[in-house]
Amino acid sequence: MKVGNGDGSVGMVSSLVVAALSGCVNVLLTNPIWVVVTRMQTHTKIAKKSQPGQMQSITPGEAILTAAEPPPYGTVHAVQEVYDEAGVSGFWKGLLPTLIMVSNPSIQFMLYETMLKKLKKRRASSKQGSNGITALEIFLLGALAKLGATIVTYPLLVVKSRLQAKQVTTGDKRHHYKGTLDAILKMIRYEGFNRFYKGMSTKIVQSVLAAAVLFMVKEELVRGARFLLTSSATKKVKSKS
Repeated sequence: MKVGNGDGSVGMVSSLVVAALSGCVNVLLTNPIWVVVTRMQTHTKIAKKSQPGQMQSITPGEAILTAAEPPPYGTVHAVQEVYDEAGVSGFWKGLLPTLIMVSNPSIQFMLYETMLKKLKKRRASSKQGSNGITALEIFLLGALAKLGATIVTYPLLVVKSRLQAKQVTTGDKRHHYKGTLDAILKMIRYEGFNRFYKGMSTKIVQSVLAAAVLFMVKEELVRGARFLLTSSATKKVKSKS
């Protein structure tokens, strides 16, 4: 079985496997950090309530400031809250969907390479060659690849955020999730499939644009490097002759 390219480097499939394993290790190590970050971002700021006996001594201006001032909530509070809810295991909430989301770059890369090969094949058959692919076309291919990967994996991002946010343990149980499958089933039952894609438009603008620019710049750099190497080799041949 061929495990490399014969030049000391690994093949595309091996690179994807190594990247996926590295991503999984990264998720296992950093998931507690993201749980705390998500908890702080989704924390509901409850205004301080004045005691009944103090209401008469508070001026209107002080009342506005008191109502607008949220209670202190920092990293230590978030860590303590997560630990009180579920113990040490609470810091690895949302681990399963996060691990599956590691496939996002792989899906993006495979979609991009597939579309690029088809475009090159079409250009070759029309006698334009691979040089007929413009920077704008590379930009669009990168955008489409990232869009496809985002559509596939974005629901997992929503589920992960739900699991890592503060759980409602009293009253309405619709937002109290026991795990990944329970969260998915409850979201489908009570909120519908559309809820899995809430906020995706903002994510698309940010990630799709970044990926499209990245692919375009990468292809232009590769093209420029090949041109410089070819020019250098041609000059050496001419100088020897």
